[in-house]
This record gives sequence, C-alpha cells and structure tokens, in this order.
Amino acid sequence: MTLRSPLGAVRGLGSAKDGTHHWWMQRVTAVALVPLTIWFVIGVIGHVGAEQSAMQAWMASPINAAMMIFYVATAFYHGQLGMQVVIEDYVHEELAKVAAIIVVKLTAALFGLTSVIAVLMLAMGR
Repeated sequence: MTLRSPLGAVRGLGSAKDGTHHWWMQRVTAVALVPLTIWFVIGVIGHVGAEQSAMQAWMASPINAAMMIFYVATAFYHGQLGMQVVIEDYVHEELAKVAAIIVVKLTAALFGLTSVIAVLMLAMGR
C-alpha cells in the first residue's frame, strides 16, 4: 500500500521534461528569423558594390548592430536546436548522442560568440 496519488506515482517518469520548451524555442526562433532575414537581405542588397566603409558606416548604427547581433545569436541558437533534434532522433548509442549534442552546443556557442565579436569590431570601426 502506498500513500502516493496516481499522479504522484507517475510524475517524473517519461520524457526528459523539456520537450515542450525545446519545441517552443524552435518555433519562436523560426518566427524571429523571418523578419530578421528579410532585414539582413535588404541590408546586404543595399550595399552590393559598395565599399567596406559604407558597410561599416551602416553597421555603426546602434540599431543595425543590435539587429545583426540578434540575428546571429538567433540563427546559431535555432541551428543548434535543430541539430539537437536530428541527433536525438537518429543517433541511438547514448554516449555518442550525448557527445554529439555537446559538440554541437559548444560549436554553436563558439561560432556565435565569434560572430558577435566580429559585428562589434565592424561597428566600432576596427
């Protein structure tokens, strides 16, 4: 005989308890990337054939620099989430799965940080 309710007996069993959050973050980042990508493409097309100084002046605007940083961070996070889902679905050995997810997360963080630093350096005129 147990004093636990049926809900208490099953709570904590099943999934890793973060699938819904992961799913929502994929959708939120995908929706955020739509206007950011349109902004990025328009900005790049507007500077086709221009010199580096023109692009640098455009990036020196706080709004454009912030938008670019948000775009880069969102894109890398969205890509990392997508790769994690692929790894979880198709890699069946647990050690390989965990190692691959760690590598993907660290790679996304490294490239994302490097991209943010590059945007800041361009915006500051270095």
